[in-house]
Amino acid sequence: MNPVRDQQIAELLIRAQGGDQTAYERFLREASEVLRAFLAKRMLSARDCVEDVLQETLLTLHRARHSYLPGRPVGPWLYAICEHRMTEFYRRHRRIEAIETSMDLQQIAALERSEPEAEGPGSLAWEALMKLPRKQRMIIEGLKLQDLSVKEVAVQAGMSESAVKITAFRGYEGIRKMLGLKRR
Repeated sequence: MNPVRDQQIAELLIRAQGGDQTAYERFLREASEVLRAFLAKRMLSARDCVEDVLQETLLTLHRARHSYLPGRPVGPWLYAICEHRMTEFYRRHRRIEAIETSMDLQQIAALERSEPEAEGPGSLAWEALMKLPRKQRMIIEGLKLQDLSVKEVAVQAGMSESAVKITAFRGYEGIRKMLGLKRR
């Protein structure tokens, strides 16, 4: 951001900190324009998510607007908040992706298509599932066989959603290990 634009946005933010609603709205529009370009250059592999990250950034700017120190350049403050939101997006996205791309029961069963009952009782995947610890088996059955959401399984199991995801992942790893499959 060039120094003139930085100064203009900083002045809008200072006025907004003082309670000027019009200046605040202009600040958000200007910041959106700058940050959208910033994100577009950095999120090439997730272009369809730029607006989501931008909205998260704007919410954070709203909550943190009091932390801007007048007299300092606003660009580094904006970019730091935006980079943090972008990093959080990628962390969250990687975790979800890791769980979703874990070999699940349907994928394992697809490897056994030569058997007539490849997905039901008697299949290797089913046998591996039955050998898992009770909690892992219950979580995977809820997610994959009963088609429940992570939230629904968490409520049923009395666990947090994160704990359900971790338990499911460990169960998938256990099944994969029992079947002698390597992780992708």
